[in-house]
Amino acid sequence: MNTAAAASANTGGARISPGRPEKVRLGDVLVQRRLISQEQLHQTLELQQQTGKKVGRLLIESGIITEELLADALARQLHIPYVNLKTFPFRAELVRLLPESAARRFRALVLEDKGDGLLVAMADPLDLFAYDEVTRLLKRNISIAAVPESQLALACDRLYRRTEEISGLARALEKDLGDAVDFGALTASAGAEGAPVVRLLQSLFEDAAQVGASDIHIEPQEAGLQVRVRVDGVLHTQTQAEKRIGPALAQRLKLMAGLDISEKRLPQDGRFSVRVKDRTIDVRLSTMPSTYGESVVMRLLSLEGSVRRLDTVGMPPEMLPRYRQLLGRSSGLIVVTGPTGSGKSTTLYASLAELNAGELKIITVEDPVEYRLPGITQVQVNDKIELTFARVLRSALRQDPDVILVGEMRDAETAEIGLRAAITGHLVLSTLHTRDAASTPFRLMDMGVPPYMVATSLQAVIAQRLVRLNCEVCSEPHEPDVQEQAWLQSLLAPGQTLQARRGLGCATCNGTGYAGRRGVYEMLEMDAELTQLASRSDPAAFLHAARGRMAGRTLTHHALELVSQGQTSLAEAMRVGYDVED
Repeated sequence: MNTAAAASANTGGARISPGRPEKVRLGDVLVQRRLISQEQLHQTLELQQQTGKKVGRLLIESGIITEELLADALARQLHIPYVNLKTFPFRAELVRLLPESAARRFRALVLEDKGDGLLVAMADPLDLFAYDEVTRLLKRNISIAAVPESQLALACDRLYRRTEEISGLARALEKDLGDAVDFGALTASAGAEGAPVVRLLQSLFEDAAQVGASDIHIEPQEAGLQVRVRVDGVLHTQTQAEKRIGPALAQRLKLMAGLDISEKRLPQDGRFSVRVKDRTIDVRLSTMPSTYGESVVMRLLSLEGSVRRLDTVGMPPEMLPRYRQLLGRSSGLIVVTGPTGSGKSTTLYASLAELNAGELKIITVEDPVEYRLPGITQVQVNDKIELTFARVLRSALRQDPDVILVGEMRDAETAEIGLRAAITGHLVLSTLHTRDAASTPFRLMDMGVPPYMVATSLQAVIAQRLVRLNCEVCSEPHEPDVQEQAWLQSLLAPGQTLQARRGLGCATCNGTGYAGRRGVYEMLEMDAELTQLASRSDPAAFLHAARGRMAGRTLTHHALELVSQGQTSLAEAMRVGYDVED
């Protein structure tokens, strides 16, 4: 152990706590604990001389030892605690005692205040320089806990959410703008990298990408400007700022999207791309005038996201093989229905990924193109130059396609062209906004498509929703309340019970109890009787027959199945059930 004088010299005057680790060699520790052999250590040291990487990292990359075993071995050797950060209840005020830059550089996080010092998690407890620097920055005695490095990196991403940075940039922008927004000056400086408005937007996009947000909402309110992000289908407040910075943000975003910056009275739509953390994100921008200024919503689409396969989207096991058979047909219309944000595009792209693009001519007509698929012709509509769904679809039919994907049937003209293509020997995939599968044929008729065309072309309708998944770390058994019990009794057979779980909220799921989403599905396949009822345009008889076909295999029943498996909560299943039944 160093003397107090030596400790002061090593840390620039900061006092070293008695918990400072001794200088030991990691390889010797692992050999001593029989986690690696002497030969493995010798080979790793030779590799270290060639690569310059640390011994621990090389051992993990080569598969000789896991991060968890490494951290546990160090904890036992140094007589320090081992902490699982996946379940640790972090306190934001303690975490922020150490600046983000230092936390990431020294791979350290403040865990607890023990009164006489702080407990700090470190990925490398043997890094004496990092220990001394963290002690100097915190100006407190510290003791160390060993943690796996990957857990610490993920925890840093969760805990340092750029909220303070975004709020600080918003305050800086407010000072720069003063009482009035000088749009001319803002326009002139739009390309300046150091402008507060540019840095603020960059931080917003980086934070949204970090937490996997699908949307960013910038909403002027009476009391100020509200910025929210949508994660797993739920909006979370990112920051509150002075509402006078709202026009500057809207102005800058309009410039990026090539919109009319002088028009603030009418809604506008546009798009642009941004590069965030080595990823290209396509941003769909929508502005709308509101009482307190322009409301801006941005949908974020990763252009480099991988297309999921059908067996990973969550289709029920009994539905998946039948749906694959339908995809193998040479003609007909398959419609995927559901509200905005229900995962329809994911299902359609997974369907295209199942088809052999080398043997089939596949054309997609989309707004926008969300994924890039090799071997497929993808067209993005553009209403500004009258490149509409209907116009592209007519042109696509002259390109000798086998399969056509129509992003959305928005009007009667597009729907009728799509159905004619399905009748004349093309497999057509599309989406529609309806509540459930059974009501879809009559939604098409309501748009103006002749009943005979719907009856002869429609092969199947898939309805879907997304439910949030219980956090695996903090979920526990849940006893249904009175309302949940009443809802279950209306669906379950007499005497049937269901074991439910729900997440309590922890550091892993940011206190929500949920982590991730998956689809719930129902499928209505058209048969001779349903086709006849549809052609007669008899809604009551059709709905009665269709619901009989899907008895026990509806969206609600699929959601309940996920509840019984512990994957989602009763609250999520009820949300799907009420959405469909209301």
